Amino acid sequence: MSDSHSSHGHDDHASPSHSGLKMVLTILTLAVLPLLVVIGLIDQYRAHDSGMLASSMTEEAIAGRIQKVGMLTLGGGSSEPKDGEAVFKAQCSACHAAGLVGAPKFGDAAAWAPRIQTGYAALLNSALKGKGNMTPQGGGAFSDYEVSRAVVYMANAGGAKFEEPAPPADAAAAPAAAASK
Repeated sequence: MSDSHSSHGHDDHASPSHSGLKMVLTILTLAVLPLLVVIGLIDQYRAHDSGMLASSMTEEAIAGRIQKVGMLTLGGGSSEPKDGEAVFKAQCSACHAAGLVGAPKFGDAAAWAPRIQTGYAALLNSALKGKGNMTPQGGGAFSDYEVSRAVVYMANAGGAKFEEPAPPADAAAAPAAAASK
């Protein structure tokens, strides 16, 4: 029998080959190198954070972090009541500019004439309490005085000759008090 098995082939398996060693080193490098980078970043963060910790605990820094974002003030925003045109633009124009849902169109004398004949008091009552499709004050949140100014503004644009309503006693006192300060 012949020995076809050589010892040379068997020795190749006994010692690691050059390519196998290279693969092990590559795997170790790919596993260890990111770990070292992460450890380095953590050390830098800790060093930076410890320096920042002292400065971030001052009263000014804490007050800056917990300051108010905004402020809400209810009522008393403007001491000056809005004029008729401003109220019309803010609230009434939604329907009266285009004549929607039966509202008399702003400046349309023919549509306003029958309403003007009922008188200022009836127009103001309709504006304050609502009429037909119009809700009280047209859904707005204006004072009765401001609504009365808007009624005069719209009716006069439609041909009426109503006088500007007199401000209520408390509304007249507020601008005078503000001016004396």
